[in-house]
Amino acid sequence: MGHRAGPVVAVVAVLVAIWYAACLPMNVGNTLLQAERAGAVVTPEGPAARRQMGSVALMAANPSLLPGAWSLERPRLPAPHQVAVALWDGVAGQSVTSARSLVYHAWVTLSATLLGFAIGTGLGILLAVGIVHSRVMEMSVMPWAIVSQTVPIIAIAPMIIVVLYSVGVQGIVPKAVISAYLSFFPVVVGMVTGFRSPDAMQLDLLRTYAATRAQIFGKLRLPASLPYLFASLKIGVAASLVGAIVAELPTGAQAGLGARLLAGSYYGQNIQIWAALFAAALLAAGLVGLIGLVERGLLARMGMGQ
Repeated sequence: MGHRAGPVVAVVAVLVAIWYAACLPMNVGNTLLQAERAGAVVTPEGPAARRQMGSVALMAANPSLLPGAWSLERPRLPAPHQVAVALWDGVAGQSVTSARSLVYHAWVTLSATLLGFAIGTGLGILLAVGIVHSRVMEMSVMPWAIVSQTVPIIAIAPMIIVVLYSVGVQGIVPKAVISAYLSFFPVVVGMVTGFRSPDAMQLDLLRTYAATRAQIFGKLRLPASLPYLFASLKIGVAASLVGAIVAELPTGAQAGLGARLLAGSYYGQNIQIWAALFAAALLAAGLVGLIGLVERGLLARMGMGQ
């Protein structure tokens, strides 16, 4: 276990060090301005003179003031410990029913994510079954499925929401529709590949036993597609979460991780934005990890585990 965790810890440590280093040039201007207001000696004198100097020159001229770049109240780039504190406060420091709780906002986003993921997965599997068994459907549906993914979700999300709102569909459903829009395509592609993974010899063997198309599907194609299904589900659930967050942005939602990001951008709370981003990343990692656990358990029972 230790030899596996070592490289991961090393990479994380390097990334954190780079992050701390990046805070210096990003926040140096505000740091020196704040120090000047507090009465510290700052060179060169005056914001206008400092704007003519580069970040590196300002850092070199005021090295004793640089640690303040990691503790600004409203930094351009928050330091890792600031994000960690905000994340901990949002998760453990607030009541789960509070509007300041990241757990509350994550649950709102997760609800839309799971509904959209279920819709997208079901639709993707049904389309894959039709494409595998119908040449006409493959030629007519698959190109449109591919074209649908070329439209930026940030452009199509407001249109979907406006259309659904105009017919009285509100609440979680519009967000779930956008989540399903992003999650169905990986499932379609993965399941088509999985259903077609059995080779010709296996298919011919079942045909010599007079197996029907439904029997071939249930006894050969479906079991062979499971590894592809779980790989697609891991991609799809992450895409579904992105769709739910994006769907919260144009609706003016009061709850959800997308609403949290939007509120942070309105009020210049970059620490809040980064904390919400990390909460979304942890939520996605948890969902992908859960699918991985189900995958290992199911494939092991079927004798397909590694």
